[in-house]
Amino acid sequence: MKRFRLPRFQTFAAFGATIFLSSCGGTTNTMPPGPTAESRPLAMSTASASYEVIYPFSGGLDGGNAATELVFDPQGNAYGTTVQGGNAGCGTVFRLHPTTIGHWRESVLYNFSCFSDGKNPHGGVVRDAQGNLYGTTVAGGLSGGCTGDGCGVIFKIAAGGGESVLYTFQGKNDGFGPGSPLAFDASGNLYGTAPDGGKFGDGTVFTLKSMSGVWVFEAIHQFTGGNDGSTGSLGPLFVDAHGAVFGVAELGGAHQSGVAYEMKRVNGSWTFAPIYAFKGQPDAAFPYGGLIEIGETLYGTTCFGGTTGNGSVYELTPGTTSCSERVLYSFKGGNDGSFPTSTLMAGPAGRLLYGTTSMGGGASCDCGTVFSVARGAMTESALHRFGALHDGQNPYYGLTQFGSSLYSSTVAGGTSGNGTIFSITP
Repeated sequence: MKRFRLPRFQTFAAFGATIFLSSCGGTTNTMPPGPTAESRPLAMSTASASYEVIYPFSGGLDGGNAATELVFDPQGNAYGTTVQGGNAGCGTVFRLHPTTIGHWRESVLYNFSCFSDGKNPHGGVVRDAQGNLYGTTVAGGLSGGCTGDGCGVIFKIAAGGGESVLYTFQGKNDGFGPGSPLAFDASGNLYGTAPDGGKFGDGTVFTLKSMSGVWVFEAIHQFTGGNDGSTGSLGPLFVDAHGAVFGVAELGGAHQSGVAYEMKRVNGSWTFAPIYAFKGQPDAAFPYGGLIEIGETLYGTTCFGGTTGNGSVYELTPGTTSCSERVLYSFKGGNDGSFPTSTLMAGPAGRLLYGTTSMGGGASCDCGTVFSVARGAMTESALHRFGALHDGQNPYYGLTQFGSSLYSSTVAGGTSGNGTIFSITP
């Protein structure tokens, strides 16, 4: 069976160990806070941006392999997940707290035990208005099926401390191995994707609703691997103001290069419609990152495709029954980056789109970039190229803005090689 994974071109031994870790020992540790550590940022800069490593993970009790998006609370604390590390080696939920100028302190809010509470969280967490955090793990749970170590869970970390499992995947029509971030709608319902399992073995789209204090799970689409796509993506779903759900599927589609889709609830039932089938080089191909909306136009990245096959930034403009697509930028590899897997972030007034590439950036490392694309001019600027000593390596997820700076993670690099959290100020 498949299991949630990073792009198949990735060959880092450390990350292979993370994704395909066969077993973890340890016992449950349910009460936060855990260990804390403090870090002084490592400052670097380019001609156009100031870059800092604000926390390097050790791979020990503080966590390791930070394959995570970040979410901030109003006080400026950042929250995310690590795939491994922690007390049992099976991952953590963490908080980064800015202390004095030039320092950040990391606290482990929860250590996954590898068993019924979940194992190996990817993608980070989302936060509700009360300060509760929600996320998924690709393994663990009460079921021992799937690849033998459980099918994954949806979890909640209460604002006051402690974890609860809201749903345990069974590896049947519900899917298994959820690894992309969750998304809220305006009513507080959660949405996500599972890349594996489902009726046809190609994954599912699901929702989780709180009804009279009880969380109720529903698989609202079963991917067939045909024109509707297959496998889901690394990025979160996008839920618009009308409750329509937009997403991408990495594989499948009319040209077997992935699809973008829209789901609507009509008369109590969910409808699914592909809105664009990616065609492959020189068109965009194989979308891993999610979609964002500016006005009525959707924007995203693809890991491959574009004129050189190194990935693209694209836009989808709505039409009567489908969307027209335009490739805004084709990555060349080398200095400008390659193979983006991130969900984009819109800058002020939507003039610039910001993101990360997982590779490229220079011959010395091929460790990825932070970039911006000007929508009107269709030009790209590399704001930071990873690969300096103790710098991060290989950012897979998108950027989050807090104040004047943008923040994200790398899965490798840093002082111990176990990933970093960084900030960049354009």
